[in-house]
Amino acid sequence: MVTCCQPIVRFLKATPNRSFIIYPLITLLWEFFIRDGKLVIAPYYLGLMVWGYGQYRFCGRYRIKIGGGGPGLGKPPERLVTSGIYRYTRNPMYLGHIIYLLGLTLTLRSIFAALITVTTAIWFHYRVLGDEHRLIDLFGASYIRYRKQVKRWIPGVL
Repeated sequence: MVTCCQPIVRFLKATPNRSFIIYPLITLLWEFFIRDGKLVIAPYYLGLMVWGYGQYRFCGRYRIKIGGGGPGLGKPPERLVTSGIYRYTRNPMYLGHIIYLLGLTLTLRSIFAALITVTTAIWFHYRVLGDEHRLIDLFGASYIRYRKQVKRWIPGVL
């Protein structure tokens, strides 16, 4: 039996919906109300939001094209993707979310968005740790070699 709430719950559970729709809307509402209807916007940081969302979309399409599967590990890739941006960072899609949220934080100069960004980054880090175990199960030694060669988050750093 399908309840009326299942589509809403499914929508809210989807990470892209939270990062790119729910969190920005909640932040806008929060900032609007705590600033008495006056939003403070630093438009020069909008580029980070565009970059983050674009990176998420581009990397997702690239990963599906080269590796098969779906955008998340719900439908895992059929082949390990180590080319393109995946040559420099193992998690460019998740990194795109974080860049977008950082842009949201700076664009709205929002402590509330900063808390969302930090919480999301920590959540992604732990999610990645679980993803890595599943990828080792899927790709074995190939993924272990890749993991040794390519940083988890920031190319050459972290």
